[in-house]
Amino acid sequence: MAEIVLNVEVREQTGTGGARATRRSGMVPGVLYGGAKDPVAIAVKSNEFRKALYTGKLLGHLVTLKYGQETQPVIAKAIDMHPVTDEPWHFDLYRVDEHQQIKIDVTVHFTNEDASPGLKRGGTLGVTLHAVTVSCHADSIPEEIVVDLTGLEIGDSVRVSDLKLPAKVEAAIDGDLVVASVSAPKTGLEEETAEAAEGEGEA
Repeated sequence: MAEIVLNVEVREQTGTGGARATRRSGMVPGVLYGGAKDPVAIAVKSNEFRKALYTGKLLGHLVTLKYGQETQPVIAKAIDMHPVTDEPWHFDLYRVDEHQQIKIDVTVHFTNEDASPGLKRGGTLGVTLHAVTVSCHADSIPEEIVVDLTGLEIGDSVRVSDLKLPAKVEAAIDGDLVVASVSAPKTGLEEETAEAAEGEGEA
């Protein structure tokens, strides 16, 4: 089962005013939706929510929602942060069965840049997809998708079909989509042309 447990309360007040009142009481407002049930306005204590968020295993992962003695596996689908204070401002939880097949975005991380001949010769890594949509059971969501750059030359690219995904995890997007590519370094002439174009645009 999930490592993170969110103790929630049901909010009686909804709308903008209700959300403000919830925050004033030291809680983060949210909504539980999905499944065959109606959406429910909920809230979690701010300190508990921050603690869960900063583990890095809240957003996009299977967690346990607890209301009194009842528990429910859920996935945090969206978390809004305050633009100034960067505090959690609102969240959405989605009801799931832990063995339910779902589609979800998983972050892509790159390793072994120093083992790529193309990058060692001054090439640049252009990342097209920072996350890839996969299909898997709710209790088998990968922490990340790792792309090994070992051996990549200038002009090489990594496509979705090249990704090494865990067992029972499949890509849910076109396999021909480029995740990242190694481009040739700019020559001095190309850099001067780019700088000149930028200068004309500022004039």
